[in-house]
Parts: sequence; structure tokens; C-alpha cells
Amino acid sequence: MAADCAPKVIFEHEGVFINPSTDEDGIEQELLISGSLRIVDKDGEIIVEYKPLEDTVDPSNMLCAGKDSSSVVEWAQCPGERPQLLETQQSYETEWDMVNAVSFKKKPCTNGDGSLNHSHERSRWAFSFSTGVLRSITVEEEGWSFLVFKLKDSSASLPTLHFEKGGIREFLDALKRVALVSESPDDDTCLLVSTPNKTLSQSFENLLDDNNYSLARKLRREPYLTTMGGFSKVTNYIYDVIRGTEEHQQRPPEEVADVLGEIIPGLEINQQEEPGFEVITRVDLGTRPQVRRREPLSADDWTKYQDEEGRMLNVPHLKHVIFKGGLCHVVRKEAWKFLLGYFSWDSTLEERKVLQRTKTDEYFRMKLQWKSVSEEQERRNSRLRDYRSLIQKDVNRTDRTNRFYEGIDNPGLVLLHDILMTYCMFDFDLGYVQGMSDLLSPILFVMENEVDAFWCFVSFMDQMHQNFEEQMQGMKTQLIQLSTLLRLLDLSFWNYLESQDSGYLYFCFRWLLIRFKRELSFQDVLRLWEVMWTGLPCQNFHLLVCCAILDSEKQKIMEESYGFNEILKHINELSMKLDIEEILQKSEGICLQIKTCKDLPNSISSILGLDTEAFGSDPTDCGSAPAVRATRRQDACSNGHGHLRENSHNSCKVAFIS
Repeated sequence: MAADCAPKVIFEHEGVFINPSTDEDGIEQELLISGSLRIVDKDGEIIVEYKPLEDTVDPSNMLCAGKDSSSVVEWAQCPGERPQLLETQQSYETEWDMVNAVSFKKKPCTNGDGSLNHSHERSRWAFSFSTGVLRSITVEEEGWSFLVFKLKDSSASLPTLHFEKGGIREFLDALKRVALVSESPDDDTCLLVSTPNKTLSQSFENLLDDNNYSLARKLRREPYLTTMGGFSKVTNYIYDVIRGTEEHQQRPPEEVADVLGEIIPGLEINQQEEPGFEVITRVDLGTRPQVRRREPLSADDWTKYQDEEGRMLNVPHLKHVIFKGGLCHVVRKEAWKFLLGYFSWDSTLEERKVLQRTKTDEYFRMKLQWKSVSEEQERRNSRLRDYRSLIQKDVNRTDRTNRFYEGIDNPGLVLLHDILMTYCMFDFDLGYVQGMSDLLSPILFVMENEVDAFWCFVSFMDQMHQNFEEQMQGMKTQLIQLSTLLRLLDLSFWNYLESQDSGYLYFCFRWLLIRFKRELSFQDVLRLWEVMWTGLPCQNFHLLVCCAILDSEKQKIMEESYGFNEILKHINELSMKLDIEEILQKSEGICLQIKTCKDLPNSISSILGLDTEAFGSDPTDCGSAPAVRATRRQDACSNGHGHLRENSHNSCKVAFIS
């Protein structure tokens, strides 16, 4: 079966020869077979391919890689015979996937007189392999330049590639863009290759499947997705990447940073001081104040914040009340529309009704766009087809234990599907990425209305958009900021994590990506999100939530001397065991503790959005301080992405000296 999307060619070069003779000491040009070498991206997998020129696609005498790359099937055919498939699984890309790095030898087939057919003779030298199975490349550039590929499977050998008119440098430059290439410490002509990232931004398939423990294979195929699936499952592979191959010592720190940069493109983790760093000594934060939570805001109290025409009154204080205690469930359907920015705080009831009518028309116009696409049209629209497939797959496994979504043919699942498909029409560039259904599910549960849920989801995605973009800018920024905060709050704990190869805090990846959706019970997720959507008590409050959880776990991690694997496993097993009220208390206490610090680094102030006006207020005051901040940022959410876009020019780099 052919792949849905055409392969993306990253590099292509003709004039590459192989010598069919087993004698490599001399090169006789008349014996060389000319062909083309290229690097392609096939559905997120990076493939190196060699194909002799003037070679036609012929299934005879060919090895075909199965789509799951777990098996190789062999065709045996001679002229005048019907093709015989020796195994039932066919190639998904027969033109190029002739060999799956298991073997590239093929059975010779004669023309009846004992001579080899010319096309068969040439096609037997075509091969392809995934960069994931490539161990090293040997480069020689004296006389005829040539490359030798060495695969991780030592039993598989590939022919030497000779370059008549250059092209080796260009090939290696292209390979370095998609794989980590480093010089061997033992051989100047040998380059070591590792590929932690193959389909990083492709999709989130099996993103949240906590029951599948085939970690190494899944991470090699889908590292971004498997990272989400429970970090105890990815430890071995990441650890092996950081330690390097068995033949060599642990990778140097700068190379580890490159590996993490592969996992999260653009992540810049500096191993030493650089110009522009803010070098400070250990900061005395003082005593962390104790805070108390309140009861959720009731329906009666909610109505007291409305005037006769339905405008919301004293919004800063209302936000503060919601931050301190959350909302009772009956209030959420209305309050979340304000918190997410779907409704304006100063709008009247009539204005909101007009808005809803307008938004309803707009929603169903977009819904009609994908509803009216015929099957024939969809066959020619691979992106829409892929979006629909991913959505259907995700919807069938999203919160199925919740009564709103449980059972077969549940109408809640239909609404979930339709809203996500319509969002693809709203933002076709982003479309659908697996994991987004987790952000929609609680909103639809609360709204119980397709149109209102859609527009609230749109507002939430405006904040979370960068988390799901191809370059993962939001994730990159948040991990750097979280590391900076943790170093300020507890340098000794951060140093311990660093000593265990965990200073990059990638075990917090899932927390940040979908806002603790898989760490808390469904009801606790509702409470946490509405608290964060108030935008109080600071910008990026969710990063302090991460710090609070780590603060509660640091003693066990350090006393038990947890290593890399144990830290990831321990953090992963916290899921559904966290107390949301305790976490919110500690998070708020950390915020107040930081605000009272006299010598706070500028980078911390930038991350949390603190300024001189906020410092001047009493941090324990429950009225005036929130009012000042909320008025200035009434439409912002503690998620912080809106502010990340505005303040992206500010440096967040800090070097801490103990």
C-alpha cells in the first residue's frame, strides 16, 4: 500500500557509483554502477536511499520492507512466471523500500541461458535504510572519495559508495540536519550517528497510552509521542543516547545538549557561562509564608458580581476569589466563558446573546466546510484525511471512564469529534495534533454545548498553540524557564538532578504540554484550570505548580539516591496521586516568597511578570494587589503563552553560583 504523503526529499545527488566487484583495491570504471543517493523524509522517518540509474521498478527478485519495519518479504520471479509472494506482507513503498537494513542480497534470476538479466543485475544493488539503524559512516577523500555505511546490525553489509564529482560534504551536511553526527574519538575518518528524533512533530499517536511498554521501539519511531506516554517507558533509550554507544564513553555535556535539542528543536541549554548571562550568588528567599485556600465560589455569590444588565462587577476581586477557592460546578458553564475570554467582562446579557448567535453561525459555516467534503475529494486531500484519522483515533480513547464520554455511540464522543474537525477548518495550518482532545474534553464536559465549547476551546488553544507547533517553541521556553525557577528555589536539588542527567527537567514535559491533564483526577483538573485562568497571582503560575510538586518530592528523590531511571519512574507514578489543594497552597506560597525577595534576578521577574508596582504591595493583601495586576492583564491567563510572545526578546538565562 502506498504511503499517503509523498516523501520529502532532503538531499539528492547523482554520480554516485558502487563497485559490484568484491575487489575494492582498485576501481575499474567500466565495472562501476552509477546511481543516485538521497535522503528523504517518509512520514517522519528519515531514510537514506541508493538507486542505480535507468533502473525500473520491478517486484521480481526484490526484498520489500514491511510498513512496520519489523519484517522483510521476498519476491521471487523469473521471466514467464507469475510473481510469487513468499510472505504475505507487501511493501508500503515498493519503489524505494527494497531493503530494510536486514539484507540486500537477492536471488539471481537467469534468462534461460544462464546469463543475468541486466535490469535485474542493476536493481539488486538498490538499497535503503532508516537513519535509526545507522551506526557510523567512514569517509575517505583521497583520490576517489567514498563513503562506507556501517549499520547497527553487524550482519548486514552495504556496498561502498564512490563519489566521482564530489557531494560527500553536502550529504553529511544534510544528514546533520536530521541526525546527530559526531567524530569518533578513535578514528578520524569515522563519524558516529545517532537519531533520537524521527517523527517529532508528526503526530501524538499513542501519546497517552500508559499501558504500552514497548518503549525503545516506540521512542525510536515516535519520540515526542512516547515521551508523553509515561516517562518510565522512555528512560532506557534516552539514557543510552546520553551515555553514548557501548564502545565509547559518556557523551560530553555539549553533545547531550544537542541530543535534547533533537528531542525539542530549538532548546538551548548552555553548559557554561556565556555573554549575556546574569551571574548571581545564591539568593536568600526568606521564609515561605503559609497560605489558606477558601471554599469554591457559589452560584449565589456569583450573581452578586453582576449588575442589572448582566455586566460583571469588581472583576479583579472576583478573579481573586476564584483563584483562592475555584468555582462550584453550576457556575462553571458561565464563568469559564469569561475566564477564557469568550465573553467580555463588561458585556451585557443582551450583548452576549447577540455574540452567541453570531458565533453559532460562524461555527456551523466552518463545520459545513468539512461536512460537505465528498469521499472523492477527501481522497485527494491527504492533510484533511490525516486529521480525521487522528481525531477518530483520539476521540475513541479520551476520558472514556467519564460518564459524559463512556459507552458506545456516546453523543459526547460525536461532539468531541465534530468540534476537533471544525477546529481544523478554523486553524488549518495547525489542524489537529494528538493531545488536543485532552484540552477540549473538560471544556465540553462543562459547557454541554457544541458551539460554546468550540469557542472556549479556541481561546484555550490561543494560549496553548505553541505547545503543539512543529518547532515546539512553547515547550522549549517553558522548560528553560522552569529550570531557571528551580535553580533559584532550590539550587542543591537542581544540582542533584543535574548530577543524575536530569537537569533538563524533561520529566515535566507532559505536565506542561497538556496542563497536568494526565496527572490529576478529572475534577481536580477543572479546579486547577479555572484557578490558572484567572491570571493570578503572577504570570506563568503553572511553572510554580511544577516547582511545588517537585518540592514535595525532592526529599524522597535525594534520600533514596534516585538515578536517571528512578527519577523518571517516580515522577511518572505520581499520576492520580496528587492533592490539588495542597499543591495550590504550596504554589501560592512559593509565589509570595519570591515576591518578598529583595534581590530577585531580572530573569525571574521577567518569567513571572513581576514589576516594581507589584513589589510595592503587601503580598498577603487579598484585595488591592490582585486588583492592580488583574486590571492590567484581565484577559491573560496564567498559562503565560501570550506573554511569552510579547516578551520573547527578554533573556531568561541565569548562571547560579553556590
